[in-house]
Amino acid sequence: MATPIGNLGDITLRALKTLAGADMVAAEDTRHTGRMLQHFGIEAHLVRYDEHGAERQRPRLIADLSEGRSVALVSDAGTPLISDPGYRLVVEAREAGIPVHAVPGPAAPMAAASVAGLPTDSLMFAGFLPAKEAARQARIREVMAVPATLAFFEAPHRLGEALADLSAILGPREAAVCRELTKRFETVDRAPLPDLAARHGATETKGEIVILVGPPGEAEPLGEAEVDALLAAALQTQPVSAAAADVAKATGLNRRDLYKRALTLKS
Repeated sequence: MATPIGNLGDITLRALKTLAGADMVAAEDTRHTGRMLQHFGIEAHLVRYDEHGAERQRPRLIADLSEGRSVALVSDAGTPLISDPGYRLVVEAREAGIPVHAVPGPAAPMAAASVAGLPTDSLMFAGFLPAKEAARQARIREVMAVPATLAFFEAPHRLGEALADLSAILGPREAAVCRELTKRFETVDRAPLPDLAARHGATETKGEIVILVGPPGEAEPLGEAEVDALLAAALQTQPVSAAAADVAKATGLNRRDLYKRALTLKS
């Protein structure tokens, strides 16, 4: 079941009823969830269910569910299974014939999409980008041609690096850095990716962050320097042919021309 991503006023009536009536609440962080329950005057049996203890805790929860007890699964904030460890529990519960019900509510990607002013007719949530540079760049290239607004979670200490790679690979697409959504210091910084990379690479950013990147075709036509930057980024981890193919897919430019240019840059 979904819980507030910041503002406790976003809790739903159904969520409160579910929490109050559950035999136990499986929480990613029992301290965080405990404070929320205390705020609403709800007493509940809290069980920690995070990525470190999931393998050990899951059989116990499945056994409790099989005996007819009810379990409310919550993440630290937002909707369970959106980049948290609840997936395997839901799979095993369904495999055991145990009913699983959604109690919908807040979700950070949807909250960001509603305020960023980027196209939302097609939206792809891509989770956290990898922490290591090569893997992060490879992941960005995997999704660069998806005809949708892309939504990423990012840790504040890696925001500058992530924006730099997004800018180098995707070019000047419109994007937004949405920080601390629904909280007191909520900010939405929308600009072309190179501008965001320059701003956030030079300053320390704190808080929970969602990055939204507009779909291909939203940006202005690329100049020669921008095309060279895309090719150079692709050539760091790919051979010339593959790099040209990826940039052609992302930009719509002629693959043969890009191949020739990539050969020049490589040499």
